[in-house]
Amino acid sequence: MASLDDPGDHLASVQMNSELRHAQLEILSAQCATDRLRLRYSAVDLARHAQRDLLRKAWSSANALFEYYNAIVNQLPDRSVIQKSTSTTIEEARVLDASDRLARYLHEQREHFRLIGQPLAPQQQDAMAPFFSSDLLARVRVVLLERERIPKPMLDSEAKAMGIAGFSDFPHSSSATFGDVLVFYDEMTGRRIFHALVHSVQLEVLGLAPYAERFVRGFLRMRLHASVPLEVHAATLEMAFAEQAQPFSVEEKVRLWMNQGRY
Repeated sequence: MASLDDPGDHLASVQMNSELRHAQLEILSAQCATDRLRLRYSAVDLARHAQRDLLRKAWSSANALFEYYNAIVNQLPDRSVIQKSTSTTIEEARVLDASDRLARYLHEQREHFRLIGQPLAPQQQDAMAPFFSSDLLARVRVVLLERERIPKPMLDSEAKAMGIAGFSDFPHSSSATFGDVLVFYDEMTGRRIFHALVHSVQLEVLGLAPYAERFVRGFLRMRLHASVPLEVHAATLEMAFAEQAQPFSVEEKVRLWMNQGRY
């Protein structure tokens, strides 16, 4: 095993850090692959259906890496700096986990409600046509609930772990958007349909996973559902629609906010 106790061994130190940098990049690649796995499958899915040999090897590799690098960090005289960074990483992992859960929830509810959804009525499509694409309006399905209530996403545990109140206001008390499926309670007014369609466009433009992550991060910043930027934008455009403003493209407005980093 090489030792760098000789303060003059500069070349060996450079070589060591080069190899460490390479190892870090390889670990980052493995982390990205794991994140893709986490997005598609829950821990329960993997525990039930993953090949035991593959799961054992993945766990063994990850555990060995943790033990090795943890032993190194424990030798640092200023390891509190590393540990503080690790706490931030844990918080980030919780954000990503909550985002994954929300994305999965939105997908599951879309699959459930699309089976009973109906197309927008011709007069509803006509009212929305100046603001939304004909393709979206043709694809959208709507569901009007009388007694059934939409289940809330299982995000409260993650929110509490981060020291904030739960996502109790999600979905809306009057409607919910699951991609191209709009679910309403009691009645479907023009304003409610418009608002729900704005969220459809946001989901379409941003993508399911980025939309869910932006919602979670926005909620964590603002601590209130109505103040999440995704929601603020939908409410702003809804107000313009209600005031009988000149026709405008909701998709263009959404892309503008996205490009400006306002979500």
